[in-house]
Amino acid sequence: MFSYRHGFHAGNHADVLKHIVLSQIIEYFNEKPGPYWYVDTHAGAGVYDLTGNWANARQEYLGGITRVMAEKKMPDAIKSYIEVIKGLNPDNTLSFYPGSPWVAMSLIRPIDRIKLFEMLPVEADILKRNLSKVATLRPRQLHVSIEDGFLALKALMPPTSRRAITLIDPSYENKQDYRYVLNTVKDAVMRFPTGCFMVWYPIVQRLDAQQLPKHLAKVCPDNWLDMSLVISKPPKEGLGLYGSGVIVINPPWTLRAAMQKVLPWLRDTLAVDESATYSINGQSK
Repeated sequence: MFSYRHGFHAGNHADVLKHIVLSQIIEYFNEKPGPYWYVDTHAGAGVYDLTGNWANARQEYLGGITRVMAEKKMPDAIKSYIEVIKGLNPDNTLSFYPGSPWVAMSLIRPIDRIKLFEMLPVEADILKRNLSKVATLRPRQLHVSIEDGFLALKALMPPTSRRAITLIDPSYENKQDYRYVLNTVKDAVMRFPTGCFMVWYPIVQRLDAQQLPKHLAKVCPDNWLDMSLVISKPPKEGLGLYGSGVIVINPPWTLRAAMQKVLPWLRDTLAVDESATYSINGQSK
């Protein structure tokens, strides 16, 4: 078992991109009356303390959410994401950052369900404690399992609601995660062809990482959207995250237009050097 703890990276540029895309997808799903599931295969702790030792070991949030919150003008498409941040920090001091489960919990409706999986028992326990403090969540609405999300997803697909958003964002610290992600998405799409599957991936100097979005696009070749953000040139030593991407299988039709406005703004806001760039690619029905 690997010991990756997201607290070291909470609120960085990758989190910002991932959670903006997630909030956009949830908002779209909320527009239709039918209930849906939010499924998170690698849920983490749910909330992260930006004043704590872990977050400040690397202070990655300073190049991510801190820069975003300092901006006075923002794209309309990120307003719901910003409101989640503000709701977690009512004193207007950026002390806490929401993980994906908290973003989802803040935006879904009472008729929808949350299914969270976290393999690390310590993280899962913290997640349960964090979400137990949310008075708006009903007991039947939330389910947290200490389980391998890759394996657990098979038993959930297709969901009884026939509507679902699934987020798959492992640490990729385990090099096998690239293969696990691809195989898991293939299986999930086979079981639930109309499901919305969102995969976060790192942009690093590793062939597996570079090939993953290309392989994922082939899973559903007529309906996918790939959005990436690079904040700097690749590190000279060949190690380190200098960008990230999100590929969505069966994306909302509104997502491309929204991200065409968001990504140039994120590039300018989060850029470290002149190599900062973004891309949007995809096919739609």
